[in-house]
Amino acid sequence: MYSLKAEIVFIFFVINSCQHLIALKNNNPTPVVLWHGMGDSCCFSFSLGAIKNIIEEEIPGIYVKSVKIGNNVIEDVENSYFKNVNEQIEEVCEDLANDPSLKDGYNAIGFSQGGQFLRGLAERCPIPQMKNLISLGGQHQGVYGLPNCGSLEHKACDYLRRMLNHGAYLSFIQNRFVQAEYWHDSLQEDDHERVSGSDFINLANQLNYRHFKTLIFISRIVWVCSKWTKLVKFIFYQYQLTICNSTKTG
Repeated sequence: MYSLKAEIVFIFFVINSCQHLIALKNNNPTPVVLWHGMGDSCCFSFSLGAIKNIIEEEIPGIYVKSVKIGNNVIEDVENSYFKNVNEQIEEVCEDLANDPSLKDGYNAIGFSQGGQFLRGLAERCPIPQMKNLISLGGQHQGVYGLPNCGSLEHKACDYLRRMLNHGAYLSFIQNRFVQAEYWHDSLQEDDHERVSGSDFINLANQLNYRHFKTLIFISRIVWVCSKWTKLVKFIFYQYQLTICNSTKTG
């Protein structure tokens, strides 16, 4: 896992390496939307709160919005485990559309599961327009296995892990556990395909024409893999930069 300092430095390496990623209009930098990962929140001072502050310091005058699901940071953390992802995306879609600071578009940075959630947002919510997407360690082909849960106590995390291992594709679990919605058990492909109409990751990866039309307007998409991630490219974009284990492919 990257340290916070290394991750922040790397974000700006990627930003500065992508042509036009931070576009200026009337001397105003393009806003940035952040979406945190599992067990994190929009605003913790040791994670996205710090990253938000550094972006604001490095790019004077920029507007940075960090996605919060719920009325406070505690609910935000809880919802990263227990709120249906499709409902989260609908909520964020409405929130961004009603934010006047984002009316001319925005750049997006997703952390871990926040990366695939932002891709789902880009597919379904063309207004306001997402101009560029950076996904840091996103699980765009799903996951099989649950790591340590961070903010959840050990017993709760172990319970969630057992639920996923034995019943991730049950409708009750699909509708209530975030990680079940991007679960991909390669040993149960029939079950994985069977829930394709309900779980988030299949809806995101089985693109229809409307979603494709939305995605082609994104100028740059950058996938950054963690050392645990095996990335499978599933669609060709206008420009795609993949960074995995110090290997770059375009």
